[in-house]
Amino acid sequence: MNLYGLIGFPLTHSFSKKYFTEKFQNENIRDSKYELFEIKEVKELLEVIKKNPDLKGVNVTIPHKEKVIQYLDEIDPAAKEIGAVNVVKIIDGKLKGYNSDYYGFLLSLEKLIGESTTTKALILGTGGAAKAVKAALKELNISYRFVSRKKEGDDFLYEELNEAIISEYKLIINTSPIGMYPNIDGYPEIPYQYLTPHHFLFDLVYNPEETTFMKKGLEKGAKTKNGLEMLHLQAEKAWEIWNE
Repeated sequence: MNLYGLIGFPLTHSFSKKYFTEKFQNENIRDSKYELFEIKEVKELLEVIKKNPDLKGVNVTIPHKEKVIQYLDEIDPAAKEIGAVNVVKIIDGKLKGYNSDYYGFLLSLEKLIGESTTTKALILGTGGAAKAVKAALKELNISYRFVSRKKEGDDFLYEELNEAIISEYKLIINTSPIGMYPNIDGYPEIPYQYLTPHHFLFDLVYNPEETTFMKKGLEKGAKTKNGLEMLHLQAEKAWEIWNE
């Protein structure tokens, strides 16, 4: 039996096991199984591998996408450039890291913005997912600024966001876990009153399907999208990586 899984903490929000279990059933993949491995410290991955000799690969989620890199034997050049890993392939005990978030976000974002001439984006959050988003925006020639709680480089602080900035940056992407189940009332603190029907709000959170961040955008006529399609696209890419 080929075993695959997800590492992260906490994993109450995860749809991955359901997604892959249904995929295996629907596509008649009988020799594979997907499990959740909730680990607080990323170094526990080595123990997970030791206890599960059939483990062929894992997805990596919050908060381990950057710290997992130090435990890899090899890293795909694209993932190295991004600086975050969300897929690990295990071959003869050796670990190789990849980033499929990048592919999933890129394709999903293209569907959201369509023919729009949007050229500037705000990335809310600075974690591993934000790094994949940055790489995808570069690919699409969309300039970006990070928004964070601590001032670093040319990042905006949340309290610095004003009408001029919001009107200049028409694409706003939430890469933080704020608003994710079970804390569904949470939302990034941006000045929503300045949003317009020309804005696009992309929330990488997919549970709940409509976050408070998205609701507040919809109230102002903005176009919104959650991270569910991105999850599906990156999951399919992960499956391709594990089996190529």
